[in-house]
Amino acid sequence: MRTPKLITILLLALIAALFFIPFLGRVHLFDWDEINFAECSREMLNLDDYTRIYVNFKPFWEKPPMFFWMQSLSMKIFGINEFAARFPNAICGIVTLIVLFICGTRLYDRKFGILWALAFGGSLFPNMYFKSGIIDPWFNLFTFLALYYFILYHWKRNGFDKEGVNKKPVFYAIWSGIFMGLAILTKGQVALMVFLMVLGVYFFYNRFRLFFNWGHALLFLVATMLVTLTWYGYETAKNGPWFITEFLKYQYRLFTTHDAGQAGFFGYHYVVLLVGCFPASLFAIPAFFKGRYTSRYDKDFKIWMILLFWVVTILFTIVQSRIIHYSSLAWFPITFLAAYSFYKWDRKEMDYKKYVGVLTTILGAIIAIVLLAVTLIALNIRRLIPYVHDTFAQANMAADVHWSGWEGLVGILLVVTIIVGLIQLRKRNFINAATTYFVGTGLVIFLAAAVIVPKVEKYSQAAAIEFFEQRQGEDCYVTTLGYWSYAPFFYTHKEKPANPNSYEEAWLLKGDIDKPVYFVTKVDRVDDYKQYSLKELYRKNGFVFLKREVPAK
Repeated sequence: MRTPKLITILLLALIAALFFIPFLGRVHLFDWDEINFAECSREMLNLDDYTRIYVNFKPFWEKPPMFFWMQSLSMKIFGINEFAARFPNAICGIVTLIVLFICGTRLYDRKFGILWALAFGGSLFPNMYFKSGIIDPWFNLFTFLALYYFILYHWKRNGFDKEGVNKKPVFYAIWSGIFMGLAILTKGQVALMVFLMVLGVYFFYNRFRLFFNWGHALLFLVATMLVTLTWYGYETAKNGPWFITEFLKYQYRLFTTHDAGQAGFFGYHYVVLLVGCFPASLFAIPAFFKGRYTSRYDKDFKIWMILLFWVVTILFTIVQSRIIHYSSLAWFPITFLAAYSFYKWDRKEMDYKKYVGVLTTILGAIIAIVLLAVTLIALNIRRLIPYVHDTFAQANMAADVHWSGWEGLVGILLVVTIIVGLIQLRKRNFINAATTYFVGTGLVIFLAAAVIVPKVEKYSQAAAIEFFEQRQGEDCYVTTLGYWSYAPFFYTHKEKPANPNSYEEAWLLKGDIDKPVYFVTKVDRVDDYKQYSLKELYRKNGFVFLKREVPAK
């Protein structure tokens, strides 16, 4: 590896670490997914069982174990806390930007590699998710790498004019299979489904010309299987097929039905990607159209990325459960296409379209207004309480949170970013424009995570989580009433129950309990439990905290 390239990688890793690692533990984990996954990892450590996933000490077959292995290792190092739960994704952020730089440099040159890394790291949701404790960043990276290595395999086998692709086809086929196996171990067989659908659409696009060798395809599947057998095979051999069977049933249900609160309108994912992948989503638009290509690989890789985008978005539009991160794999093609637009504009190989600057300014202004409105509303939130008719929301808004007004600088920074970026676009300084938009947006997210998110969280769940934390080490039961949360498990550091009755709400409310029970409910639901002998401890920010003592004998 040439020294300038190595220096760029090290510098990129340092900058990514500075953007993604600070403030990981500044705010509590959010229900449901963050706390759910962190609790699975905590129980993995608690039970010293690294092959079967549990939550509330019951089998949890919704996800494979790869991400939980990462989190449990992080918790061994940093302890059971928010920082440890989110640290694996911060590492994923660093690795992802380096991977994109290396891939972009191999595809075109160093400038494109930097543009692609900038586009990914400087767009809203791709950046934010590296500060989270959910599975998708690693799943997306592994799935993308599986497809990327298969593209390299295709190029090598079919004589594409690409320097640097100097290994034998079998090398790229095996590595594609290894990364596919890792993707399946991270989130399930949906990775293989997306991968095969993209290959199928490409096969159709190429007028049914076979672009791979069946022996190499078998080798890909063998590599995939060997990686996945480290869990699927071991779990089945150790405990029988029940757990894996339930896991596969859940995956099928996920694609055919939607859970409560997970339905959405038909174009849901396109709106999510347009806003969530700002500003890359808008700069990607011109690259969707036919352009002038400098080589076979230039055209071919762009086609692969466009196909990946449409397969992901159409598939998860068809799927009944619509959740924001389901379409997050599309961040890779979107950010590639955004980098592609800037790169081609700079080289005068594609005409700049003024509408892109206009649309970016409009959407950026809307996001900036929202950020400014958060501060403005927060400063006057108590005045707004009489106009809100939801009892729980009213109590949330009454939380004692200090806002100085300086938080509005986050929104102002985005305004400055939009203005300076637009000026650079009009001057046709496209590389400077890309740097302005993506670095500016990255700084906005960094500051929002440090300044705004912790204060907003105090209105929503902080009071309940602080109560759960106070129960750590106390010999008691803790649960919620009238709503579901994973927080009582993770934040009380719950131990495996000795009494199976403790799983039954009716027993906790009126049964012959063997230790005190704490209940957390909401102000608009507490009246539903008046008939039980519960002592109200206090109320805070919309939550009501109750206790039931052990009945006298």
